[in-house]
Formats: sequence, C-alpha cells, structure tokens
Amino acid sequence: MERYDLVVIGTGPAGEGAAMMAAKSGQRVAVVERHFEVGGGCTHWGTIPSKALRHAVKLVHDLRLNPLLREYRRALNLSYPQLLHAADGVVARQVAQRRRYYERNKIAVLEGEARFVDPHQLEVRRPGANALKVKADRVVIAAGSRPYHPPELDFSHPRIRDSDSILKYPETPFAVTVYGAGVIGCEYASIFLNLGCKVTLVNTQDRLLSFLDDEISEALSYHLREQGCIIRHNEAFDGCEARERDVVFKLKSQRKIKSDVLLWANGRTGNSDTLELARAGLASNARGQIKVSTAFQTAVPHVYAAGDIIGPPALASVAYDQGRYAVEHALTGKTDPGRASLAPMGIYTLPEISAVGRTERELQEARIPYDVGHAAFKSLARAQMTDETVGMLKLLFHAETLEVLGVHCFGDRASEIVHIGQTVMASKDNNLKYFINTTFNYPTMAEAYRVAAHNGLNRLA
Repeated sequence: MERYDLVVIGTGPAGEGAAMMAAKSGQRVAVVERHFEVGGGCTHWGTIPSKALRHAVKLVHDLRLNPLLREYRRALNLSYPQLLHAADGVVARQVAQRRRYYERNKIAVLEGEARFVDPHQLEVRRPGANALKVKADRVVIAAGSRPYHPPELDFSHPRIRDSDSILKYPETPFAVTVYGAGVIGCEYASIFLNLGCKVTLVNTQDRLLSFLDDEISEALSYHLREQGCIIRHNEAFDGCEARERDVVFKLKSQRKIKSDVLLWANGRTGNSDTLELARAGLASNARGQIKVSTAFQTAVPHVYAAGDIIGPPALASVAYDQGRYAVEHALTGKTDPGRASLAPMGIYTLPEISAVGRTERELQEARIPYDVGHAAFKSLARAQMTDETVGMLKLLFHAETLEVLGVHCFGDRASEIVHIGQTVMASKDNNLKYFINTTFNYPTMAEAYRVAAHNGLNRLA
C-alpha cells in the first residue's frame, strides 16, 4: 500500500490547485482521476469547451455582420457540430499541459474512481485492473459536480440535454428552450441566439442573475431580448413531452413551449455519491455538497473539500484558489478568509459580464455613502474601431474617502477589463483618483476607467 502526505480526489481546478500547492511545499502527493485524462469537468465538458464554442460562434456572427466580408457570407454557414470541433484542439492542449504539470512536480496520477475505506485510507477502483489502496495523512475532496437531473425527465432522449450533453448535440437546432436562467443557462441562451436559433429562456426567478448589480442584470435582459430571446420569468417546470421531431415543455402557468431541443440548466449535484463518505465520518446534503469551514476543512479535521462539491460560487478561478487555501491551512494551520472577497466573477454571455466587489443594493443595505461613475463603451475610440460599442464600465466608490468599492462591467472583454479595478481595490492605496492620475494606452478599452472616474467625481457635491 502506497502512503502519501496528501491525496487529492479530482483533477479539476480545485484539485490541481491543492496538488500543486502541496507538491511545491515538499509534500508527497497523489491525485485520483476517474476520467480517462486529467483536467476534470472544467477542461473536458464545462468551461473550456463551452467557452471555445462561444468564441467560435461569436467569430462567425461578427464576420457575417462585417460589411467588408459581405461576399463571403454564404461560406460562413457553419453547422453547430462544426463549431463544436473548434474546442477539440484547445481541450487536447489543455490536457497535455496539465499532464506536464503533474509530471514536472512529481505528483502521482492514479487513474480510477476513489472511495473511502476509513478516514485515512482510500480505495481506487480501476477498470480492468485490481483496486489500488492508498493511505494519506490528509485528503482534499475536489470531485466536482454534474448537472442535476430531475427524475421526471428522460435524459436518454436525444432532444433532452443538459449542459454537458448539449456539447454533443449532432445538428443545428432551429429552436431551443433553456430551462434555468442562472449563469450556465444565460451563457447557452446567448450562444444559441448568436448561432441564429430561436431561444426561449425560462427563469424560475423574477429577474436574471439577481446576484449581479441591478443595472448590469437589466442590461443583460435588454440585450438578450434585443437579440431575439424570449424570457419567461417566474415560471416552473410542470412536465415535458419529448417526441421524434420536437419537444414540448410544460410550465405550471399552463404555458407550453415547443422547440427542437430542451436544455435543462437548473442546478448541479456534487459528485459525492460514490465516495463512501460515511466511512470517513462525513456526509453530504441533498445536492451532494459537503459542508466546510472558512478554511475548507470538513467535520473530519484532516479531510478538506474545495470547488464545486462545496457549492457556490462554483467558479473555476475560485475553485483553484480554494484548493490552494485548503492545503495552506492543512500545512500551516493559518488561513485568510477575507482573500475571497475580491474574487472576480466572469459570465460569458454575448456581451460578457464581469464584476468584483459590492453591488449598489449591498451598499444601500449597509448604509454606506457611495456614488457611481459610468463609462459607456460607445464613447470609446477602441470600441468604435472594433464595433463593440455595446456595454459599459461602472465604478462604485465611497463618496467621502473615494475608496473603490465595486467594479461592474458589461460588454466585450469585460472579464479582462475588470482586473484593473480588482488590482486597485486590493492595494493599500485604493482610491478612485488612481484612474485619473494614471496614463492609459490610447486607444484601449482600459481607458474606460479614466472616463468612469471623471464621471463619478463630477457627481460629487
């Protein structure tokens, strides 16, 4: 039986972050991966392929609208399966790159499915081979999540898909129903709209992505509708009839929606059901998620959990850091839970959204005196050149100290633009005037910070 200082279950972002942190700290580390290659759901059927698909769809959409390429428009009628192939090369390169990380850091990759034998011992079941048993001083559970499947739906039917299986849909749909208007639902609704499909987005809440700043959420709703999306708020699933040529989705309001394919994007389940958690003295909730402390420690002190399996925010970027923080606490006993407060959020709709810090609603509820600075992308030279004029940058700042409290961006490259504000917010000299006193390249999208800062200062009494 092999013994390790740390065994990590899963090689997605959280597992990779934990394994690398431990290896670089001189620990003997092994990772267990049940898929045939490393990378987890993020690399194989989540973030990487869906964002590669988004990029391909956006590229074709933009080329079709480009007046310089009018004569080539007929040649740009690529099918959905053809666009999906754009992700193949990216996934292969990401897998090879991550495999090298493990090899370079001398981390053992154990292929198979892990389950606990006792709090310190794991069994790795391998297809076509005897099970392997390993002992670990510490364990990090980073097994990820999968789309939630309600028992009433038959996901074996070719016209009923989840966010994983939609990446294998074999034709270009004419009409798509998306149930669930969370991040994944909004992203896929946006992708299919820009592919030219008729899209109905069914939302169980009264507005889209209520955790966003209200103005950004409203802007997303407006632009989805402008692109042709039908949004149904405050609706709930009541049944589904999948037929040979279409699918009829039934709502409790008595509405029926007919489309070529139903994409169920309402909730995810943690991959804890095969781990035999009870043998380690652990349990999961109804959604397969494991409860942890602010240091990502479970009820069993030497066992940690990170990433999707602990629930929201379920972002790849945050998961990687959670894995690192878990190992840091395991090795030093120290942690800084405040570090997560400046984690940015990226939502890859078209246009995309990104934010860091607090929203207007949160500042109002906390009774913090604040003001707002705006920069409309349509006024920026760079946006005019690239014809990406939809969107804005919004800065929230303390009305007295000028401390930047929140950065919210809607538009092309939002997930890149937000990091400038994030850096300023994390500095000890956090002040809105930084953006005025700094020289930005011209023309750039980053110039929006200077424009927004001036706009905000002009509002002050």
